Amino acid sequence: MGEDEQREEMAIVSSPSNSHKMDLHHHVVALEVDVPETLHQVGTDSWFQVGVVLSTGINSAYALGYAGTIMVPLGWTGGVIGLVLSTLISLYASTLMAKIHEYGGKRHIRYRDLAGFMYGRTAYVIVWACQYANLFLINIGFIILGGQALKAFYLLFKDDDRMKLAYFIAIAGLACILFAIAVPTLSSLRIWLAISSLFSLIYLTIVFVLALKDGINAPPRDYSIPGSKINRLFTTVGAAANLVFVFNTGMIPEIQATVRAPVVDNMLKALYFQFSLGSVPVHAVTYIGYWAYGSSSSSYLLNNVSGPVWVKALANITAFLQAIIALHIFASPTYEYLDTKYGIKGSAIAVRNLAFRGLVRGGYLALTAFLSALLPFLGDFMSLTGAISSIPLTFILPNHMYIIAMKKNLSSLQRSWHLLNVVFFSVMAAAALVAAFRLIAVDSKTYHAFADL
Repeated sequence: MGEDEQREEMAIVSSPSNSHKMDLHHHVVALEVDVPETLHQVGTDSWFQVGVVLSTGINSAYALGYAGTIMVPLGWTGGVIGLVLSTLISLYASTLMAKIHEYGGKRHIRYRDLAGFMYGRTAYVIVWACQYANLFLINIGFIILGGQALKAFYLLFKDDDRMKLAYFIAIAGLACILFAIAVPTLSSLRIWLAISSLFSLIYLTIVFVLALKDGINAPPRDYSIPGSKINRLFTTVGAAANLVFVFNTGMIPEIQATVRAPVVDNMLKALYFQFSLGSVPVHAVTYIGYWAYGSSSSSYLLNNVSGPVWVKALANITAFLQAIIALHIFASPTYEYLDTKYGIKGSAIAVRNLAFRGLVRGGYLALTAFLSALLPFLGDFMSLTGAISSIPLTFILPNHMYIIAMKKNLSSLQRSWHLLNVVFFSVMAAAALVAAFRLIAVDSKTYHAFADL
């Protein structure tokens, strides 16, 4: 390397605006990886922070529902085997996605960018629509959960019918809007991730302890799978989609975009953290909840547990607050797109930026809250999300993309294995979609709009 080249590289390194680019180098003389334009931060976070982000998603208040939405329709054998297999398969698929983050000498910070780079414009649009549908449905679920937690908190102190679930969902939506205005980007969460982890630890520990106490003191439970044969068939398929939903975000490239170099190695560390230590709480609460309450386990375990009012109140309010933080993670790709499209940069507390976040993010979350209140069927939305987007984004596309990216390095057996995964999960997604729409249709006949569940 000549003296002029050395001075040029030193100038790049010393420039504050370009310092993050050097994080993209695995070695000093390595080929620079192109970074797409974005107004959010790229390459700034440690693997541990990213691992906490991933773990926050799987240990959200959603974890309080898996005893009812997975274990009840699958039973002990199907539920335990399904959750363990889902953990392992999800880790495998996520590592495939992480390994092709820099495919073609370009850092793919958005899922749709990677799809467009590999398949073309049509795939870019389809994946974009699929991913945002996925994130939108997940956020509907978070607002429903927030509303349920607030309602459960309210009923501990005032058991009446004056406050309906829809009112609590509206309050949860408003809280999410305020948080979205205050926290501009995914990387800005930082201290909020520690607070979120504390909240998760509080409500998961309380549920575990109270459910254990109830299970020890309760008579024998009924663990039979409820419903007729045809209903059990559809609920089983729906529960399989829920299994995919448990551990997957559908936004691995967007989360990986925030991690420091070496990008692939650090993302793999974050994934190993998520699927080892990070997955222990969700497994523990799901199994102990089903053991304690059997087929009567609800989609929100805090409705099952018995114990001191103040303890249950603490669990419900921390579940509500954690749902707000977790929603922000899954809404961040939408926020990044809007901020970049409309050139929102500079100080996060500038009047223009605050007004933009209030208007645009507020409008998005207001629509999300309205639909949450309109059809508050949490288990059904989990199944629909798994079918429409979680399965394609988590299993189908990563396997096919990996074949394209690594085609020169794959044996015929390895290629056949990945193609088998593509076919199997495509069939599973189609079956889960039919089951999810049937469940929503049945519940829509049973419950009216803005139902007070």
